[in-house]
Amino acid sequence: MGLRNIKLFLTDVDGVLTDGKVYLGIKEEFVGFDIQDGIGHRLAAYGGLTVGWLSGRVSKPVVLRAQKLKVPFVYQGSLDKLTVAESLCDKLDLKLSEVAYMGDDLIDLPLLTSVGWSATVPYGRPEVKKAVHYVTQATAGGGAFREVVEKILKARGDWEKAVKLFHRGNRQDSSKRGLD
Repeated sequence: MGLRNIKLFLTDVDGVLTDGKVYLGIKEEFVGFDIQDGIGHRLAAYGGLTVGWLSGRVSKPVVLRAQKLKVPFVYQGSLDKLTVAESLCDKLDLKLSEVAYMGDDLIDLPLLTSVGWSATVPYGRPEVKKAVHYVTQATAGGGAFREVVEKILKARGDWEKAVKLFHRGNRQDSSKRGLD
């Protein structure tokens, strides 16, 4: 089907939205997220692309970041990401062929090979790199998510609209806070 027909972009979290490192303190876990990927989430929303996160781990920082970015679908703690994606597609009345997925490790392979379009990051496992349609130039936790959002929106013809709405939204946000 290709990128033009993608309606839902699902992504792994650790090793895609983050650099894969988890920093553990005595009482807290710390995970770093890239600001460019955050802007990528806003651009996706403005371009009409629905986004969801699928993580095999359960992490409070992931929940906090997803809430901040207003990610509508966040699933944690399931190692069977294909079944999660199939259930979400049923809920949204979509086919897996209308889904793009980005993952980096062996756990992601069943979903990567079942969706309409798939991607990984430069250090994705060799088996994953062989299975996907695209390997990003940007690194995990360093803009890879945004790179794929741009690629999808451009293929769908929604990029210019998304950028225009992004700028309009920023102007409105600034005026509300008295920053203009």
